[in-house]
Amino acid sequence: MEKIDKLDRKILEIIMSNARIASKDVATVCGVSRAAIHQRIQRMADMGVITGSGYRVNPKSLGYSTCTFIGVNLERGALYRDVVPELQKIPEVVDCHFTTGPYTILVKVFARDNEHLMSLLNNCIQNIRGVTGTETMISLDHSIERELPVDLPE
Repeated sequence: MEKIDKLDRKILEIIMSNARIASKDVATVCGVSRAAIHQRIQRMADMGVITGSGYRVNPKSLGYSTCTFIGVNLERGALYRDVVPELQKIPEVVDCHFTTGPYTILVKVFARDNEHLMSLLNNCIQNIRGVTGTETMISLDHSIERELPVDLPE
């Protein structure tokens, strides 16, 4: 991966704090042209430094009041490659990690309520070939959500 320089970091810091900021305003703060900002943002996107854009929607506003983390155990870890595409077919699964520790996979799921969650577990996740068990942890509160700071100490 290419290195990012001081100007890239400054641009990232600005757009991470306000994704809606106009490029001309970023250019003004950074002391460069709007074209330079566009080119830098596109280059960082192409490099994989910037991985997304858009708006975040609060799941509760859509009627999904139950946030759950589900530890999934597989017959063999190598089945991960087969199980993930099946999990991708479940729209309520919003995050998936191949992990060490007590679970092979850890997924984040949003459900409308406990009944919906039970249906997702019994009819979807636990029916995937290779899944041997699940453990469910319901989130009671979401306290922190943020991006890593651009200038973490090394």
